[in-house]
Amino acid sequence: MKKIIQYVKDSYNELVHKVSWPTRAELTSSAVVVMIASFIMALVVFGIDSVFEWALKYFYNLV
Repeated sequence: MKKIIQYVKDSYNELVHKVSWPTRAELTSSAVVVMIASFIMALVVFGIDSVFEWALKYFYNLV
């Protein structure tokens, strides 16, 4: 039980004193970058899906 209590104390100490937490501005800018990258990836996947859909429709119409 002593090991568990020591582990919790050490974990708390590390989180409070050793971890460098981002500022609100850094967190906001990172979130914006992630949203923009996600939107771009969604557009790429949509484009690829549309091309494959068109190609398959074209192929099935030939057959």
